[in-house]
Amino acid sequence: MTYDELFNSHLDALRDEGNYRVFADLERKRGAFPAAKNYHEGAERDVTVWCSNDYLGMGQHPDVLEAMKTAIDTNGAGAGGTRNISGTNHQHLLLEAELADLHGKEAALLFTSGYVSNWAALSTLGGKLPGAVILSDALNHASMIEGIRHARCEKKIWAHNDLADLERQLQACDPDAPKIIAFESVYSMDGDIAPIEAICDLADKYNAMTYLDEVHAVGMYGPRGGGIAERDGVMDRVTLIEGTLAKAFGVMGGYITGSEALCDFIRSFASGFIFTTALPPAVAAGATASIRHLKASRIERAAQKRQVARLRARLDQVGIPHLDNPSHIIPVMIKDPVKCKMIADILMDEYGIYVQPINYPTVPKGTERLRFTPGPLHSDADIEHLVQAINSLWQQCALARAVA
Repeated sequence: MTYDELFNSHLDALRDEGNYRVFADLERKRGAFPAAKNYHEGAERDVTVWCSNDYLGMGQHPDVLEAMKTAIDTNGAGAGGTRNISGTNHQHLLLEAELADLHGKEAALLFTSGYVSNWAALSTLGGKLPGAVILSDALNHASMIEGIRHARCEKKIWAHNDLADLERQLQACDPDAPKIIAFESVYSMDGDIAPIEAICDLADKYNAMTYLDEVHAVGMYGPRGGGIAERDGVMDRVTLIEGTLAKAFGVMGGYITGSEALCDFIRSFASGFIFTTALPPAVAAGATASIRHLKASRIERAAQKRQVARLRARLDQVGIPHLDNPSHIIPVMIKDPVKCKMIADILMDEYGIYVQPINYPTVPKGTERLRFTPGPLHSDADIEHLVQAINSLWQQCALARAVA
């Protein structure tokens, strides 16, 4: 068997079980998001995007675009290499100061993505602190899992959002060992939210650090968009807050915030920072503009919450089952990979609605879903068109309805 035959045998197995992923060829329309153009089999068609993580449409905001254009004219395209070699561009420092202020921390440190910031920070903390134990929520993101695995320290997995299980495992730890409780605020697939204050109470009781991933919450919650920890008034109690610039802030990149010593520790020892080319200055400038806007403006968050509530209410009215949660994420449960992809394909082909099917390994087998993220730029007409399309397909595919 050749290597290509070996590769194809694995790909064929994915197709047979319904978990082979197809990525749509999309071109976002500046100033018209969530409208996009889909290129398919030599043809073009207009579609509405319903699953973007650009939750507030800030990737299209005039302030962000203007800041990026100005930075390109001033700084050029790239950063010139790693900060270790090429130095730190001034735009990076401005952005780090903005992020530290957003989360009420002494310092911040930029990475090229949220995945890299989680991987680098957790692997460094677990690997460099002698005898460290990382206690990880069972539903933590793959980037956190990879970072913990790479740390090669002792790890404990606690049941999702289960405070009793977390305390039981903290009690079993060496009292003198460095302990890191790693968890998320908004869990991106189910949309549920962690009890941050209660976790901080346990951290204080057992002398543990708290590592909070706010990637699906920054920009979205709190009076200035600082996330769930800001909304709940507990930012000062969290040791390290990690976030992304690629979702509600509309550009790309990841970061951590914390004390000066903590951020300098990660900067000095994390290979994922030392050996990675820095973000382009224009991206940093765009992120800074986005954060500044969302610190001052609540218009986008209010409009987004209104459209989330509207879609939930309409789905309830027609009996389409979706996970009940307090966040902006609306998972419509299909629970079959083949049907999930088929419905997504029909929505695109016949209704001009783009939503990516979510399947294994992103979610466990048997929990396949369509994950909708209504934003402030989705109109009431967009919502009605979506609900009518799903309602029609639900009947065609013989899927069970929720009690209205």
